[in-house]
Amino acid sequence: MSTAQLSSYVADPAEASQLAGKTILVTGGASGLGAALCHVLSGSGATVIVADLKLDKAQTVAQLLESGGGKAHALALNVGDPAAAEQAINDTVSRFGRLDVLINNAGTDVTCPVEELAIEDWDRVMKTNLYGPFLLSKFAARHMKNGGGQIINIASTAAKRAWPNASAYHASKWGLLGLSHALHAELRPMNIKVTAVLAGGMRTPFLLDRFPDIDVSTLQDPVNVARAVKGVILLPEQTVIPEIMVLPMKESSWP
Repeated sequence: MSTAQLSSYVADPAEASQLAGKTILVTGGASGLGAALCHVLSGSGATVIVADLKLDKAQTVAQLLESGGGKAHALALNVGDPAAAEQAINDTVSRFGRLDVLINNAGTDVTCPVEELAIEDWDRVMKTNLYGPFLLSKFAARHMKNGGGQIINIASTAAKRAWPNASAYHASKWGLLGLSHALHAELRPMNIKVTAVLAGGMRTPFLLDRFPDIDVSTLQDPVNVARAVKGVILLPEQTVIPEIMVLPMKESSWP
């Protein structure tokens, strides 16, 4: 999802107060699904923390949200840095008084055969896609355990199936799915909901920049996935969905 697309996004006025009073932190919030999440959730009344490795791009998204009447804050964050992850959670609670929802969306990939995969690239993918969600969930749960909250982990169909030249990505997303289910079991007694969202192919830079020849008609708008995430957040207090898959109608990586 580009900045131009974001600036043209129009929230449904009927949904403007659905998430009023909620504070939501979105990692990887400056582009793609993360930016779509920020706009959909802000358009529904949530205060959104746009956290991203690239602060300038996070600030652009936050400014767009504010220009549309939303409440937003940009935050520079390397999710794989333990000190930075803890500080991001603490700063959010200190600034806004609460953290209702953490969305672990930040992700990266290296597309190449395993024999060509550099060890440092493997480590980078794992730190972003798996270690980061572990860190942020660990620190967020401290603040949620008294009043409850939600942790939503953005996985992928890559957490269910495998294809060549994506060993690090698959390993990280299968691990994230396992972590998500483990946290679902562990944190439910604390009134913390944990959901894994397995997103199919989307029209985002994550795919389009790496695979310019991909058939975009087989991909879904990231806003559609963002709306599904919002639906999970809006579930009644007594209900939780541990795992949800959101596919485009022409998904090629899933039956």
